[in-house]
Amino acid sequence: MDKPARILVIDDDENIRKVVTTILEDEGYTVEVAETAKEGIKKSQKIFFNLALIDVRLPDMEGVELLTKLRETKPKMRKIIVTGYPTLQNAVSAVNKGADAYVMKPFDVEKLLTTIKEQLNKQREEKVYSEDKIAEFISSRVKELDSEGEAAQKKKP
Repeated sequence: MDKPARILVIDDDENIRKVVTTILEDEGYTVEVAETAKEGIKKSQKIFFNLALIDVRLPDMEGVELLTKLRETKPKMRKIIVTGYPTLQNAVSAVNKGADAYVMKPFDVEKLLTTIKEQLNKQREEKVYSEDKIAEFISSRVKELDSEGEAAQKKKP
């Protein structure tokens, strides 16, 4: 059986952290929270998270800046920007800086859960694709080496 996905919620609003944690844990996810970008970075360096929900406005850093830092260190982690200040500019900036999705506050719980499930599915698909490509490469490399070995054997007197 698969382990539950690990989700990091980075939001300075304690009520949001509590509500989102309850919702996600009820869905079977393992949830950690961070109040600041710095705390989120620290936790993501210690533990693998499948996905991060990142508030666009944090006390120590803008969420889109945090996206860039997380993309550099944790490229496989899916990142969803969460904002109570929706603008087209925020959305475009978030996507350009590496957000995989964009969700607005106040949350529509079903939309939030659907977005999370979609992102986790994409992550699984990317992993399977990567594993298939590696297996394909290894298989073709083994055949290539076998051919080279046979050719070398034929050349020996």
